[in-house]
Amino acid sequence: MAEGPAPVILAPMEGLVDPPMRDVLTRIGGIDRCVSEFIRVTDTALNLATVERFIPEMHRGWKTAAGVEVRPQLLGSDPHWLAVNAAQLAQWGAPAVDLNFGCPAKTVNRHGGGASLLREPEVLAQIVSSVRAATPAHIPVTAKMRLGYSDTSLTLDCARALAESGAAELAVHARTKMEGYKPPAHWEWIARIHEAVDVPVIANGEVWNLEDYLRIRELSGCAAVMIGRGLVVLPDLARQIRRHHQGAPLEPMNWETLQPWLADFFWQTRARMVDRHSPGRMKQWLSLLTRSYPQAQQLFDELRRATSPDPISRRLENSPRAA
Repeated sequence: MAEGPAPVILAPMEGLVDPPMRDVLTRIGGIDRCVSEFIRVTDTALNLATVERFIPEMHRGWKTAAGVEVRPQLLGSDPHWLAVNAAQLAQWGAPAVDLNFGCPAKTVNRHGGGASLLREPEVLAQIVSSVRAATPAHIPVTAKMRLGYSDTSLTLDCARALAESGAAELAVHARTKMEGYKPPAHWEWIARIHEAVDVPVIANGEVWNLEDYLRIRELSGCAAVMIGRGLVVLPDLARQIRRHHQGAPLEPMNWETLQPWLADFFWQTRARMVDRHSPGRMKQWLSLLTRSYPQAQQLFDELRRATSPDPISRRLENSPRAA
């Protein structure tokens, strides 16, 4: 079993872990690194405005306000254009380039991206080799994968293809594309990948609390753990993990203490998007928070029919400022 403190990484999740969510969660504390939502690459070079929209932290040295590194993630299937855009990100100062081979979304997989590539280990190798060759040696190229598309018959082949073609580390979501987010995650498979490759492996999937974190490390043998929905549902989970390693009391965040962070998230969200979209993001987070906070259900029900930001603004306007 991996022992001692190690990185807790905030997972990339499209439409959920965006810049405001990264800002709030990293300021709450305990997160050591973030990976951005995927930036889709087709047959053209990305422009600066696109990257700025996904990762405004690039103008802060690729770090959140709390000083936590944000690594950009690219999604696509064309080795040439992924390489072109990885090189551009490096020129703009990106601390690393991550490649997405794990997204289960139908729209992504229908166009040959994300987890659909796990059916073709040789294509994975071509992509990583091309990106590695185009990117300065001091910039790590990393990859995120699932266990496969519909089964695990090619799991180890895919992992080896990524590692042997230049990926500096692998984050492994312990489910197939077809399993989506349905429990359970197969943490024992991460251990098999960990043993099969000579690069660091990051364990990911179905970590909701401190007990899950300790268990995934035990079963996978990995030190680092990537957490997505678990950190959105329990915003102080990473802080609890850090305090556990420090031997300090966990001091879980209560609903009252969370209120300023909810307000901060909403103000940032409202500043980033047109008014008709901001209520949906707030309701999305509240719906997820009901898993940890019964009070979130009451607030969600209260705001369920809001189609403009005004009712939410009125509800949150007296919240104290987040630290």
